[in-house]
Amino acid sequence: MSARTAATSPAEDRGKGTERSRAARITPRASILGFVVFVAAIFAVAPARAYLDQRAQRNQLANQVSQLQEQNAVLQQQLDRLHDPAELERLARECLGMVDPGQIAFVPVPRGRAPTPPSCD
Repeated sequence: MSARTAATSPAEDRGKGTERSRAARITPRASILGFVVFVAAIFAVAPARAYLDQRAQRNQLANQVSQLQEQNAVLQQQLDRLHDPAELERLARECLGMVDPGQIAFVPVPRGRAPTPPSCD
């Protein structure tokens, strides 16, 4: 082979170089755009994380509020019952061992054990 047959024309070299440079070359505009997108993504991570943390905290507080509302309803029912004179008399007799004047209170004592006080919850 001669050097002349192995060599390619300058026009062919120019065409091949253009294809190669278009595929591998990043333009300055594209590199700046990529940098801007990267920086924007970096700055978007902290607010996104804060948003997710606050949303989880809000859900937790909403659950806590519902539990406290349920407890409040139960306590309100107990308070309403305590305003009833019959309920107060029952509690005084059962829990405190009180009796009306002139009555005698009896406390049953099991054999070999101490008496167990009533549960007054």
